[in-house]
Amino acid sequence: MGIRDILTLLGGLALFLYGMQMMSNGLEAAAGNRMKSILEKLTANRVKGVLVGAGITAVIQSSSATTVMVVGFVNSGLMTLKQAVWVIMGANIGTTITGQLIALDIGAVAPVFAIAGVAAIMFIKNEKVHHISSIFAGLGILFMGMDMMGSAMEPLQDSAAFIQFMTTFKNPLVGILIGAVFTAIIQSSSASVGILQALAATGMIPLSSAVYILFGQNIGTCITAVLASIGMKVNAKRTTVIHLMFNIFGSILFTVICLVTPFVSWMEALTPGNPVSQIANVHTVFNIVTTLILLPFGTYMAAAAERILPDSKKEEDEEYCLKFISRFESSYAIGHGAVAISQVKNEVGRMRDMVEKNLSSAYDILVKFNEKEMKKIGEREAYIDYLNQEISSYIVSLMASEMSLSDSRQINGYYVIISNLERIGDHAVNLAEYARDLKGWDVELSETAKEEVEIMKKQCLEALDIVKDSEAGKAGVILERASIMEQKIDDTRDKYFKKQMQRLKKGKCKPQSGIVFTEILTDFERMGDHVKNIAEQYVEMEN
Repeated sequence: MGIRDILTLLGGLALFLYGMQMMSNGLEAAAGNRMKSILEKLTANRVKGVLVGAGITAVIQSSSATTVMVVGFVNSGLMTLKQAVWVIMGANIGTTITGQLIALDIGAVAPVFAIAGVAAIMFIKNEKVHHISSIFAGLGILFMGMDMMGSAMEPLQDSAAFIQFMTTFKNPLVGILIGAVFTAIIQSSSASVGILQALAATGMIPLSSAVYILFGQNIGTCITAVLASIGMKVNAKRTTVIHLMFNIFGSILFTVICLVTPFVSWMEALTPGNPVSQIANVHTVFNIVTTLILLPFGTYMAAAAERILPDSKKEEDEEYCLKFISRFESSYAIGHGAVAISQVKNEVGRMRDMVEKNLSSAYDILVKFNEKEMKKIGEREAYIDYLNQEISSYIVSLMASEMSLSDSRQINGYYVIISNLERIGDHAVNLAEYARDLKGWDVELSETAKEEVEIMKKQCLEALDIVKDSEAGKAGVILERASIMEQKIDDTRDKYFKKQMQRLKKGKCKPQSGIVFTEILTDFERMGDHVKNIAEQYVEMEN
């Protein structure tokens, strides 16, 4: 092979991977914001889970993309580890579609798919059409890249050294290692299997050698998920362990089958004289048989992964950390929006709980000052500020990435919500500071004032509880309830302010406590305003 052939090979590989990326982006834009509900409905049992994994992978032509998506979903809590087992099994079946399409020589009409898809993107303004067109254009570009790779490798037919090596290695482990390393480098089993088919089509490698390379390719494709799980929670890493277990088991099983049975001869007899179809058929049989054997043991695989990677107490006990958000960065876009929204939603819920805790503790200090509890409020407020900063930073990074309009709207909404939560937290700290002032002046609120503050505290906690979460289609109801509660807080503030003025006129409370009580009422009233702002954002996020 000369320099030109090598460049053509690399160019073809680039087109193949870019086509795959276009298909992933198209599917993400078309269904990404509904991915959670889709997964909840379609992974209810093992058979549906396998079908989901196979279907998604068949559309985007990449088991790596599907597995990376699953890793992200498990990490964010969108999917359980047991559900992930079935989807991964299905992904391994779905990835065999690429090889079968190559065997059918669909590359001959690949330019038609590419032209039609690009034309639709350029001349049709409908957004949904653009998403679907991206899938078709990506499919066409993918197979055009495959044809380029096949053409670039034709000169290898004249390389005696290459042919001798590929046809004479006796140790199956050598072939498995070649397939695993090459696939790990390009991070696409579909591409590496396609290259293997292109080699077989030129007659440079017999099926008896190609099968072991094929088995290695199934192991090598796991590297993408392994890389994606770095820095994620332990459950996400377990997902990659399950993926490895599946492919290693299948490779061992079929290596033994090839060594002790005439399996290769059987596969050659199915499509005599057609090595491309033979490799596609072996790939399909490998994944279907492995899935059928392991399907009853999926829960045991999940349990084994938990034993291999046990929970880390340090992960739960670590201070000043993002518990749910972890950067989900990969070249595959599919599922990114659903993962990001779930992560942010969970982290915002955690921040809201801390704000609620500080509000409740601040009231306790107003009733009876406690320096130790005062310190806890300050530490919790520092954590709230940390979460506000880190969640904001994550949301800003998401704004720079490509997301659907619906996903962008939700992400932007959470940016406004955490700002309001942070302000509620500040008002809770103000209440605690008033308690310190009262202690310094050696003044206490009257029993009546304490009772009134408790009522307002309960109203604000109830308001916070209203916006604890927003289910699909419930934003309007939440806003209505939050608006009623906000008005109730305003009315209560006005009522208690008038009563306080009467107490001051009658000399029933000291001026210092009167000033503090007025400030307390103002803080509670502003908390109600911020809660209503949060409810309004839920409505914006749904529209």
